[in-house]
Amino acid sequence: MSYGLLSALALFAFVSSITPGPNNLMLMASGANFGFRRSIPHMLGIGIGFTVMLILVGAGLVQLFDAWPPSYLLLKTLSVTYLLWLAWKVATAAGLRAQNAKARPMTFLQAAAFQWVNPKAWAMALSAMTTYAPDRSVAAVLVVAAVFGLINLPSVSTWTIMGQQMARWLTNPRRRVAFNVTMAALLVASLYPVLRH
Repeated sequence: MSYGLLSALALFAFVSSITPGPNNLMLMASGANFGFRRSIPHMLGIGIGFTVMLILVGAGLVQLFDAWPPSYLLLKTLSVTYLLWLAWKVATAAGLRAQNAKARPMTFLQAAAFQWVNPKAWAMALSAMTTYAPDRSVAAVLVVAAVFGLINLPSVSTWTIMGQQMARWLTNPRRRVAFNVTMAALLVASLYPVLRH
């Protein structure tokens, strides 16, 4: 891969990883509700889970979807349903936290598994492989996955830090509820591109 193509890939990985989407919105809410340290497994689950997803997409997983076209509708339905459920969890996090001291952020495995029903993750993976590893060679797929792996974790961590910093302002229960409801609404709004197509 040429230096110019590698630079373009790094820029694409950064822009697509740092911009708002389900992962980043959930991490912001997690940072605000649980702090940075308790959100580390969530962040690692996203970074590692997405990197594994990229490798499998590059290895030809998409061909399975092409072989059975109804699988796209099934994936879309699962994605929308799961994101709506997560939005509800985020919206009610403050109330549940007050009632249940055992409230926890998303685990590593939950965050890694979430990548498979995250519409933005699918769009990123398909775009990255189509553009930067069109021949699907092992070397090209691994380079794309490695670049995303290096750039994704610091990018998503930024959202957790922003949420943690907001926690100081969110000490008031009403503001925390308003914040969580806003994050949930934004999570639902992130479904617009999926539902439009």
